Amino acid sequence: MAISHKYRQCAMTLIEVMVATLILSSGLLGAAAVQLSALKHTDSALMTSQASFIAYGMLDRVRANEQADYRYSSSDGAVPSGALNQDLNDFKRAIFEFGGESATGMIAVTDREVSITLEWSDARRASQIGARQTITLTSQIAADALATAS
Repeated sequence: MAISHKYRQCAMTLIEVMVATLILSSGLLGAAAVQLSALKHTDSALMTSQASFIAYGMLDRVRANEQADYRYSSSDGAVPSGALNQDLNDFKRAIFEFGGESATGMIAVTDREVSITLEWSDARRASQIGARQTITLTSQIAADALATAS
């Protein structure tokens, strides 16, 4: 009995190649989109970490010199002269290096509480022009240090 080889397929058809190419290309595009999204969020997380380091660094300076008046807003522009000049100039420079000219910082001191707020442009992560990100660090200061400063 002889077996007929008339209907046996010997090679892939063009349609099979096109379908395989379509599946491969859509998978590669999906992987590229995931990678782009990860890069955006990584950059945003880096900015948040840097802002946190700046705020904690300034909080350490306030705690080290609790008798001084550290109230500050970068929107005021000028840094007061005196013993605080170096700390506040460093704070202002760190904000500028971190977020550029659009970044702002503020230190608010009330009673026993210090609040440090940083705000910067985060348009890359949000995919919106003018999107802003804010971090606020609030901490208590020893009551006896403030009593001697008054």
